[in-house]
Amino acid sequence: MSDTDLGAMDAGQLRELFESGKASPLEATRAALERIERFNEAVNAYVLVDREGAEAAAEASSKRWQAGRPLSGLDGIPVSLKDLTESIGLPARKGSLTVSDAPCEQDSPPARMLREAGAVILGKTNTPEFGWKAITDNRVFGATANPWDTRLTPGGSSGGAAVAAALNMGVLHQGGDSGGSIRIPASFTGVFGFKPTFGWVPEWPRSKEPTLSHLGPLTRTVADAVRMLNVMGRYDYRDPYALRGQPVDWGEELGQDIEGMRIAFSPTLGYARVEPEVAECVRQAAHRLEALGAVVEEVDPGFELPIRIFNTLWFTASLAVYREHNERQRRLLDSGLVSDAKRAERLSALDMFYALRDRARLTEGLEHFNQRYHLVMTPSVAVRPFPLHHDVPPGSGMRDWAEWAPFSYPFNLSQQPAASIPCGFTPDGLPVGFQLAGGKHDDARVLRVSQAYLAAYPPTFPERPKQV
Repeated sequence: MSDTDLGAMDAGQLRELFESGKASPLEATRAALERIERFNEAVNAYVLVDREGAEAAAEASSKRWQAGRPLSGLDGIPVSLKDLTESIGLPARKGSLTVSDAPCEQDSPPARMLREAGAVILGKTNTPEFGWKAITDNRVFGATANPWDTRLTPGGSSGGAAVAAALNMGVLHQGGDSGGSIRIPASFTGVFGFKPTFGWVPEWPRSKEPTLSHLGPLTRTVADAVRMLNVMGRYDYRDPYALRGQPVDWGEELGQDIEGMRIAFSPTLGYARVEPEVAECVRQAAHRLEALGAVVEEVDPGFELPIRIFNTLWFTASLAVYREHNERQRRLLDSGLVSDAKRAERLSALDMFYALRDRARLTEGLEHFNQRYHLVMTPSVAVRPFPLHHDVPPGSGMRDWAEWAPFSYPFNLSQQPAASIPCGFTPDGLPVGFQLAGGKHDDARVLRVSQAYLAAYPPTFPERPKQV
C-alpha cells in the first residue's frame, strides 16, 4: 500500500482500491480503528469498539476480494451502528443503566443487511437514553462532544454517529430519526444526514413511538449515503410498518442537473425564531441553489407550529418507557425522560385523538404543497451548537429540545424524506446545515439536489477534534 491515507477515504475510493488490489479491507479497517483510537477520547462518539470482531470480518472480506468474489460493493467498508440498534454479539445498552450489557442474540435489519453485504461493523455509537432527546449524553457513557469545539454538543440523538462521520472514524454510520435525530447532529457537525420515507428502511424491534422513527445514514458524501441505503433500504418482514417500492438504486438521479427544480424556501416555516448567523448561512445556500438552476421561491407551507401534536406522541412514548420499569429502575432513568413521562400522565384519550387527527391534516397539507413545489427548504436547526450537558441553549428560556429544533419533527409527523446538507459556518466557526424535504417516496429527488449542492460547494471536515 502507498502512503495514501485510507482513513480519510470514502466508500467509493476504498472499493476501487479493493478491486485493484492496491489496498485491502483489513488495511482500511485498521486505518479506521487507528482514527478511533486517536480521536475518540476527545469526543466519546464510540461507546464500544469491537476491534477483534472488525479485524476478523475485514480479513474474511480481504480474502473474498482477492478471490474476486466480494459480497457487494460495501464488502470490507468500515461502518458503525447506533447503540439503539441490535447486532449479534454486541451489547445494545441504549444509553440506559436499566439495560443489560449482555451481547445481543439477534441482528436488527440494518445490522443483518450490512453484515450480509460484507460491511465491517466497527462498534456502537453513543445516544441519549432510549434516544429520547436531541443531544447526546447519558448516565452510562457520558456526553459526546462536538469535534468543531469539544465544549459544545453535537446534537442528538444520533450524535455519536454524526461525530464519527465528521472525523471519518469509519466510513458509513447508521442513525435513527424520530424528531430530527439524524438531521440535527448532521447540522451541528457539518455532515450529510438523510431520513428516508417512513418504512423504506426497516426497523426491528420498533421504537416506543413506532410511527415517528426512521433509520438512515450519516456520511461525509451523498454517494456514500446512497451506497448504504442500497443495502439497508430494503424490505424486512419483521418490521410491521415496512414498505416495498424502494428504488433499485437509491441514487438513480444523482448527477442529474437541477435546472427548473421548484424549491419552496421557508426561512422560518412561518413560526420559528432562527439565530441570525444560522439564517444568513441558509439564505446564502438558497441563492446558491438558484445559481445551480433551481427555481427558489420564498414561501411558507402554511401550517402552524405542530409542537403540541409532536409532544403528545413523544411524551406518551416516554410514559410507556417509564411504566415498563419498576421503582428501583425508575430512579436510574434520565430525569428529563421522567419529566416528559409525568407530563404525559396529564394527557387524555381525547388529546391523543386530536393529535392524530391534526397529524393527518398536517400530512395532507404538506403532500398537497409538494404538488406545487418539488422540495421544501428550511434551516435544519434554529440555533448554533451550544454547551454540553444542557438540553436547551443556556439562558434561552426554553424547556424542550423541540423548541430549538422546530424544523425537523414536522417531517417525522408527515413521514416524508428529509436531509440536512452542510452549507457553511457561523462567524465563530460552527457548522450550519439546511434541510431539504420532499413528498413521500421522493427520496431520489432529495438526494439528487443534495448531491448537486455538495458537488458545487464541497463541505469542510475537521482534521481532529478542536479542544479549546
